[in-house]
Amino acid sequence: MLDSTLGEGIATGAALVLLLVGMAGIVLPVLPGSLLIIVTLLGWAVLIGGPAAWTAGLLGAVLAVAGWSASTVLTGRMLHRERIPRGPVLTGLVAAVVGMILLPPLGLFLGFALGLFAAEYLRRDRDWRVAGASSLKALRAMGVGILVEFGFAGLAVSSFLLGSLVHLLS
Repeated sequence: MLDSTLGEGIATGAALVLLLVGMAGIVLPVLPGSLLIIVTLLGWAVLIGGPAAWTAGLLGAVLAVAGWSASTVLTGRMLHRERIPRGPVLTGLVAAVVGMILLPPLGLFLGFALGLFAAEYLRRDRDWRVAGASSLKALRAMGVGILVEFGFAGLAVSSFLLGSLVHLLS
């Protein structure tokens, strides 16, 4: 627990910056966004102490875990329902890393989409229409997962902001 108001202010400001970086990491998956949010919230609660900080930190961590889990399960189920195996998705991820290096940050998304399409094109016997439809379904599944995870992360950051306000006023 920090003893000074200045120390608490610095810790809270640093936590806010890390939470925003974590939210950006969900959309631009360079950093593990939800993991960064969870660690930041729990670290902030330890540093600040008190019932408001612990309640906000734990609630936010639970929300971030729920979003991370829901995103993973929802994306996996949608990909399974569309019968898209892991291979094309992993190929898309490798192409995303290459794209990010060659054309940051836009290359991340272009690389993933092109890598996914190329893998699906080869898997679907070089039928570009079927590969395109399959790739769009996979991209939609990934997008829905990102939106769900981002929404829960927003709720986690909101609990931090509310907890910070309550702690400041008490």
